[in-house]
Amino acid sequence: MKQLIITSDDFGLSGGVNRAVEKAWQDGILTCASIMPAGRAFEEAVEIAGHNPGLQVGLHLTLVQGRSVLAPDKIPDLVDEQGHFPNNPITAGMRYFFDKKLRNQLEREIRAQIERVRDAGIALSHIDGHLNIHLHPTIFSLLADMMPHYGITSVRLSRERLTHNLRFNRERLAGKAIERLVFGSLAHHARHRLDRMGTGYATEVKGVLNSGCMTERYILDILDGLNVGLTEIYFHPGYLPDAEITRRMPDYRHQEELAAITSPRVQQKLIDLGIELVNYRGDRKNHA
Repeated sequence: MKQLIITSDDFGLSGGVNRAVEKAWQDGILTCASIMPAGRAFEEAVEIAGHNPGLQVGLHLTLVQGRSVLAPDKIPDLVDEQGHFPNNPITAGMRYFFDKKLRNQLEREIRAQIERVRDAGIALSHIDGHLNIHLHPTIFSLLADMMPHYGITSVRLSRERLTHNLRFNRERLAGKAIERLVFGSLAHHARHRLDRMGTGYATEVKGVLNSGCMTERYILDILDGLNVGLTEIYFHPGYLPDAEITRRMPDYRHQEELAAITSPRVQQKLIDLGIELVNYRGDRKNHA
C-alpha cells in the first residue's frame, strides 16, 4: 500500500499562509501543518487549528531565518537585539556545531518553542524544521533527548531521491546534488537513533529538492513513482498579496502550490492510483 502525508510548512508565519492552510485542509488533500511558534500570525494559526480539529499540527522548529520565542537577553548568542536568528543557514549551522557554548541556549529555545505550542492547547505529534534545521547534528541530538518527554512520536526525515526529481525537473542541478548529499547524510545519521527510539518517519520526503515549486504538473508527474509505504510531500501554500511571505520567499510559487493541494486532477489521480491520505498519527483522510 502507498500512503501519503501532505504537509504545509510555515503555519503561523502570516495571514496569507494561515488562510491557505485552512483552505487546503477543508477543500484539498492537506493532512498536516507545521506551526512556527514565533510567527507573526501564531495566535491566528492556533485559532484555525482549534476550528479544524482533524488537522494534525507539528512543530516547524525555527532556528534560522525567523524569530525566537525567548527574549534576546535569554539567548544573546543566538539572536540579535530584535530576537532574529541569522539568515544564512550555512554560517549558523557551523556555529551551532562548533561553538559548544551555544548548546545550552539552543536547548532553552527549542524547549520554549515546543512548550509555546503545547501551552496553546496543541498536542504536537511530529517535528520538522525551517530549512530542515532539525536534522543538524547538534539540534537533532537535543531534540532526540526532549521528544519522549513531550510525547512527540514522529520526525520528518528529509531525504529524497535525486534521480526521481530530475526526471521531471532539471533546474538547479548542482544545488540539488549538494542538497541530496547534505540532507541524505544528515538523515542517515538521524535514522539510526530514531529506530532505536521507536520514532516514526516517512520513508521519503518530497519537497526537499523542489521547495517552493511544488506545482500541480510536478505533483501529477511524481505520484506515479511513489515508493510503497509512507511518503510525505511538503508545500508552502499562501495567498498573495502577503508582504511577509513575499519578503521571506520572493521566488516561491505559493498560490500555485495551494492550487496543487486543492487540484481536482491531483485528487482524482490519488484515487486512481489507490494512494491513501494519512497524517503522522495514521489517521486517514478522504480525498476531498
